[in-house]
Amino acid sequence: MLRVMKRRSLMRTREDVIFDTFNIIFMLLLSVIMLYPFLNQIALSLNAATDSMKGGIYLWPREFTWRNYEYVFSQASIIQAIIVSIARTVVGTGIGLLCTAMVAYAIAQEKFVLKKSVTIIFIMTMYFNGGLIPGYLLIKDLHLIGTFWVYILPGLISAFNLIIMRSFIEGLPKSLFEQARIDGAGDFRMFFQIVLPLSLPVLATVALFVAVGQWNQWFDVFLYNSSNPNLTTLQYELMKILQNTATSNGDWNTAQASGERAVQAVTPKSIQATMTIVASLPIICVYPFLQKYFVKGMTLGAVK
Repeated sequence: MLRVMKRRSLMRTREDVIFDTFNIIFMLLLSVIMLYPFLNQIALSLNAATDSMKGGIYLWPREFTWRNYEYVFSQASIIQAIIVSIARTVVGTGIGLLCTAMVAYAIAQEKFVLKKSVTIIFIMTMYFNGGLIPGYLLIKDLHLIGTFWVYILPGLISAFNLIIMRSFIEGLPKSLFEQARIDGAGDFRMFFQIVLPLSLPVLATVALFVAVGQWNQWFDVFLYNSSNPNLTTLQYELMKILQNTATSNGDWNTAQASGERAVQAVTPKSIQATMTIVASLPIICVYPFLQKYFVKGMTLGAVK
C-alpha cells in the first residue's frame, strides 16, 4: 500500500505538466524583461560609440571595444568620485549599523522607561520632516557643508531599519539576558557578546539597505558639496552626465569634426551606458553575498 501511494505521488498528471511548462515560460519571460535594460546597457558600453549611433544594439555588442571604459576611468573626477562613493558607503554603513543596533537594543529593553516615547519620536520622522530649507539651515549651523561627514551624520539612523532591528532583538530568548545578568554582565557586554552575534541575519539585511542608500545617494552632494570636486560621488557624476547627454550632442559632433582623438572614441550615449554600469555593478556584486541573510532577517525582524 505504501509503495502504491509513493508511485502515485511521483506520477505527474497532464495538468501538472501544463502548469509547470507555463510557469517556466512565464518566469523566463519575466527574467528577460527584468534583465534586458541592464544587459542592453552592458552591450552599449562594450560597443564602439560611433557604431552604437546607428542603433540595433540589443543584447550583444556589434563592434566590441573597451574604449568607453578607458575614457571613463581616464577622467580624474570619476576616479575621485569612485573613492568617495566607496568611502561613504563603507563608513556610513558601518557607523549607521552600529548606532541603529545600539538604539534598537535600548528601546527593546522592558526596563527602559522612555521606550514608547522614543519609539514614537522615531516613527514620526518617517511621516514628517522640517523641509528642505530648514534642513539646509540646520546642516549649515552644524558646519557640515563642504565636509565628508554631511554624507554620514544626517541620516545616521533610519526609523524603518530601527523598527526591524528592534523587533528582531525583542524576539531573542529572554533567558539569555537573564543568565547574563546573573553572571554579572552589563548592557555593553550583552550587546556586543550576545545581541550582535545572534543578530547576523537582521544586521546583514539592514546593512544592505544602508549600503544601497549610501551608494545611490546624490542629492545631498548636489545640496552641500556641488562646488567641491574632491567630495563628488559616482552617482552625482552619473546624474550630471544624464542631464548633459540631451544637450551636448552638438558639442560632441563639433569636437569630432575638429579631429580630437579622445572624443572620437566616445559619444554621450556610450558614456551614459558606461557610467550606468560602473555605478550599479558594485552594489549588484555585493547583493548575492547578503541574499542568504536577507529573507531570514526580514522575516525574523518583521514588525510584530
